[in-house]
Amino acid sequence: MGVTVDYEAEIRALKRSMNAVILAHYYQESEVQDVADFVGDSLALAQAAEKTDADVIVFCGVHFMAETAKILNPTRQVLLPDLKAGCSLSDRCPPAAFKAFKEKHPGAFVVSYVNSSAAVKAMSDVICTSSNAVRIVNQIPKDRPILFAPDQHLGRHVMKQTGRDMVLWPGSCIVHEIFSEKKLVGLKVEHPDAEVVAHPECEQQVLRHADFIGSTKAILDYVVKSPKSKFIVVTEAGILHQMKKSAPHKTYIPAPPDNGCACNECPYMRLNTLEKLYRCMRDRTPELVLPADLQGAALAPLKRMLEWSA
Repeated sequence: MGVTVDYEAEIRALKRSMNAVILAHYYQESEVQDVADFVGDSLALAQAAEKTDADVIVFCGVHFMAETAKILNPTRQVLLPDLKAGCSLSDRCPPAAFKAFKEKHPGAFVVSYVNSSAAVKAMSDVICTSSNAVRIVNQIPKDRPILFAPDQHLGRHVMKQTGRDMVLWPGSCIVHEIFSEKKLVGLKVEHPDAEVVAHPECEQQVLRHADFIGSTKAILDYVVKSPKSKFIVVTEAGILHQMKKSAPHKTYIPAPPDNGCACNECPYMRLNTLEKLYRCMRDRTPELVLPADLQGAALAPLKRMLEWSA
């Protein structure tokens, strides 16, 4: 019989010996969230990455998040448990196509969602997350036309909130675009006492049924503070773990996608496991490496985002 490894204990020991910090997104598996030093959404994780004094950053999320950490920490080692943990939204905005798109709109101020590649970030004026997108766009000079990429649904939500017209890249997230309006309405009928909380990456026909629309962190804060006790949650189901930890007396119902699954999970986020986290720390691989010139070009718009979000 094989030897059973206590992955949590081994990870904590490695963390001390490596002077490492483990950052995890809300959409990670619950056991990965529980062993992390910091759990958050894209903005909070970028802020944590910028402030860390650790020698090694272990990023439990997807590829673009680890890239962001590396751009903000060019001299530190950044590890990612599974390099195949990509992002459908980022993949749907190839750098060459985005360059051509940008060239069709000379003089436009380019806002790129953090769910984009380092190459797309490098062609941008400022980066945003779903937490700060409205705040970021409100700070752009009124006389500048705006390009917004890659999520069209978040872009439309921001346009509605700010009153700014923007040219939108036609991208979307496979997790958030597949929520079923019909099934959501059915859940509302079944649970008339529940509030619907939704992420702005969802399609407009889904968002119109929401009582609250916000980033993953904003949704978490909302359900914890709300006097209501039941919520239909229209975003990736990984956030339910933190909701149950923060307000265990409340009821959370994951909105189902338009297929046979009971809840909606990101297949890329779920590639990271506790065992892969242990192995990547033990072996110090896979490591996220970026060309120095690309890191430098992408740093300025990321720094602008953090300054405008302060």
